[in-house]
Amino acid sequence: MKKELLRAAVALTWLAAGTPVGAAQVTVSDAWFRALPASLPAGGYFTLHNNGTAVQLTAAQSPACGTLMLHRSTRTGGMDSMMMVGSVIVPAGGTIAFSPGGYHLMCTSPKSAMTPGGQVPVTFRFSDGTTTTARFDVRNASGR
Repeated sequence: MKKELLRAAVALTWLAAGTPVGAAQVTVSDAWFRALPASLPAGGYFTLHNNGTAVQLTAAQSPACGTLMLHRSTRTGGMDSMMMVGSVIVPAGGTIAFSPGGYHLMCTSPKSAMTPGGQVPVTFRFSDGTTTTARFDVRNASGR
């Protein structure tokens, strides 16, 4: 009995040490990629929910992509443009949506796993050193 209590106490201490008080607690929902034909880049869309302190999304990676970048689409003076961004702030207690026409992931050189009807993993890295992995549905060019 004492050994079991000691093991439980050690496990709880270890878990508590691994999660700083007030740390970001980011979850991912509504995750999907728009796969395009002929090895064209695939756009990734999702929503981040932060139940902790403010944090920056600094990177994403997936074995289904040659390169996976954070991007943002904008419209200025009637002209659409897209550019890579270094990070995106996820506010404390807030939500940020990555959607067509705004922030999104850009998957260049998609691998064979990027097939409509499939799923691919994406790992997100944050400025506080945490990571989270989510499964993205792969949809066709119309988003279905």
